[in-house]
Amino acid sequence: MSAHGLPFAQVLPVAIVDACLRNGGGGSPTAVLDETPLSDEQRRRVPVLAGTSHAVFVSRSGAQHSDAAVSLRFFTSEGELPACGHGTVAALAFLAARAGVEEYRTLLHASGRVFEGWSLRDGTRDGTPEGTPEGASVNAAFEPGPVDLREPTETECGAVLAALCITRDTLAPGAAVASVGRPRLLVPLTTRSALAALTPDSGALRAACDRLGLLGCYVYSVPEPTGRAAARMFAPSIGVPEDIANANSTACLAAHLAGRGITRIAVDMGDSVGSPATITATAQPGPAGPVIHLGGAARLTRVVRLNHQ
Repeated sequence: MSAHGLPFAQVLPVAIVDACLRNGGGGSPTAVLDETPLSDEQRRRVPVLAGTSHAVFVSRSGAQHSDAAVSLRFFTSEGELPACGHGTVAALAFLAARAGVEEYRTLLHASGRVFEGWSLRDGTRDGTPEGTPEGASVNAAFEPGPVDLREPTETECGAVLAALCITRDTLAPGAAVASVGRPRLLVPLTTRSALAALTPDSGALRAACDRLGLLGCYVYSVPEPTGRAAARMFAPSIGVPEDIANANSTACLAAHLAGRGITRIAVDMGDSVGSPATITATAQPGPAGPVIHLGGAARLTRVVRLNHQ
C-alpha cells in the first residue's frame, strides 16, 4: 500500500485541467486521467490527492455504442456522479491536447448517452513553450442532454432557503428544481451583491439536500439584459461545499430561462472562492424542449504524478 493509500506499484499520471476559464485565468482545477483499474473507493481518493474537487476517468474501451466514442466517468470524494459539465469541458481539453490539433471533435459516452463534444484551440498560451500540450487554451462545447424542470415544493424551498440563510428581500421569483442526471434547486436572487453576501450553513444544507434527494443548490443573480449573470453552486452532499464552476447547473438555468425568451447566457462563478470562472450556454428550440449547448475555455496546466509503491 502506498503512502497515498492506493495499492499500485506504479506512477499514476494525472493531468490538471483548469476548466471554464475567465479571460484566460482562474477556472476549476480538474483531475483528468486515463482509465485505470481502480475500485470506486480508490477513484474517490484521486481528486483528494490531486487537490481538485472532481476527477474524470477517460476510456475508449468502455464505449459500447460506438467505436469512436470516448467514455467518461466522474468522481468526487463522495462517489461517482452521473454527469459533470465542467469535467466534460476538462476532458475535451485533455483529449485535444493529446491529439495535438487545432480543432478536435469526438463522441462522448457518459450516463448512458452518446453525444458530440468539440474544441477549438484559441492560440492563447500561459508562457509554456510551444510544442507542448500544456499551456494551450481551448474553447470546448458539448450538448449536456435534456433538462427536466419542475416547480419546487414548499418543503424543498423552505428547508434549502433556511440553510442558505437567504432573506426574503433578496429572493427573486422563479425558483425551480432542475435535473440533467440528478436534481438540484435553482434559486434566483435580486442582485450580484446579495449573491456574494451569502454565508450558507453547510451542515444544514447538506442535511436538507440529503433528506430531499437534491444534488445541491445553484443560486444565481437575475440575468442582465445581455444574458450575463453570476452564480454560486453549493453541493456539500457530494463533498463540494462550493463549486468553482458548475456547467450542468448552468445548462439547467439556460433551459429554465429559455421559457422566458432568454436564449444565450454567460454565467460568472468562482469569485467567492478566489478562482473566477465563466460558463456560456445557448438554448435552441427542440422537439422535446430546448436544446442546450454548454461552452467554456480550458487549459491543461500541468501533469502531476501520484506515486504508488
